[in-house]
Amino acid sequence: MSYELQAKEILDKAGIKVNGKNPWDIQINNQKLYQRVFSQGTLGLGESYMNGEWDCKKLDEFFYRVLRSKLEKGLKITIPLVLNFLKAKIINLQSKSRAFQIGEEHYDVGNDLYSLMLDKRLTYTCAYWDWNAKTLDKAQEDKLELTCRKLGLKPGQKILDIGCGWGSFAKYAAEKYKVKVVGITVSKEQVELAKKLCKGLDVDIRLQDYRDLGNEMFDHIVSLGMFEHVGVKNYKEYFKVVNKHLKDNGLFLLHTIGNNKSTYTSDPWIAKYIFTNSMLPSVKQISTATEGLFIMEDWHNLSTNYDKTLMAWYKNVSSNWSKLNKEKYNKRFKRMWEYYLLSCAGGFRSRKINIWQIVLSKDGVLDGYKSIR
Repeated sequence: MSYELQAKEILDKAGIKVNGKNPWDIQINNQKLYQRVFSQGTLGLGESYMNGEWDCKKLDEFFYRVLRSKLEKGLKITIPLVLNFLKAKIINLQSKSRAFQIGEEHYDVGNDLYSLMLDKRLTYTCAYWDWNAKTLDKAQEDKLELTCRKLGLKPGQKILDIGCGWGSFAKYAAEKYKVKVVGITVSKEQVELAKKLCKGLDVDIRLQDYRDLGNEMFDHIVSLGMFEHVGVKNYKEYFKVVNKHLKDNGLFLLHTIGNNKSTYTSDPWIAKYIFTNSMLPSVKQISTATEGLFIMEDWHNLSTNYDKTLMAWYKNVSSNWSKLNKEKYNKRFKRMWEYYLLSCAGGFRSRKINIWQIVLSKDGVLDGYKSIR
């Protein structure tokens, strides 16, 4: 059977037609696409889209149907997938010497792009829509408020924000809850802008790896969307660092994307073009790494909220793309970026991936932790 017929047969299981009329159907612009995808898997699928070899009116719906139908189980193991797996098994891709790569290759892409895509606070993590927010700005504010309430912030407390981004949590917590915040990130661009945005507040933004905190102690620690860059080889060390710097009666809130199964690396296309050296943790990997260090007080799955957030980001960036420098952000980059946002939206919609907020304590909250939703 030809590659084309195989592809049509597989896609048909998800209700997707080649050159069909539905918005989730794919339109083929280059017949070489079929061989490329069967030999290179998701890496070939993503690169061929970037090159204009196929199109789809609603990529998010295409990926929702592909992932919900578990079509990936019908594909052969590809060379890029095997190489990615072996590299992750042999090399510590998230070692201290590599810690700043993700900052340089993703978060330093350009504040101009992120300013057009994100909310007014520049919050590059899942928003919270379950309090009936009507706008991205309000949904992100609700997420920050939810996080602060879960930690039980009180005036005068010292908070550590691991992976602080452009300082949205630090600024919000310092302004509303009158706490002191130390925010650390591996992105130079984020540090520069975050310092400006948090000017005049009791906020200290640093270009620093989480393993270089010395002997500082904090009342509470939070990490929003950074754990995806830690890597399973470093999970135990990461939680040991958090345990070391958290006061005995403090809480740690971990906000992370999560995988339904334990793996060692991310999708080959995502790893190459979007999040260098990244991987999504599983419940098992997190629980194994926290054992003996923390007690799990609360585990909140916000997954459907990330689908809405990604679609809001896509809407923002699409409607504002003309404002960006066309040489810096060319057509191929645009297709790459929309593929990233919409494929991830489909992933959360299908429940292939999740977003969790986990509250941990060192010795257990004696009178019991009260969950907040």
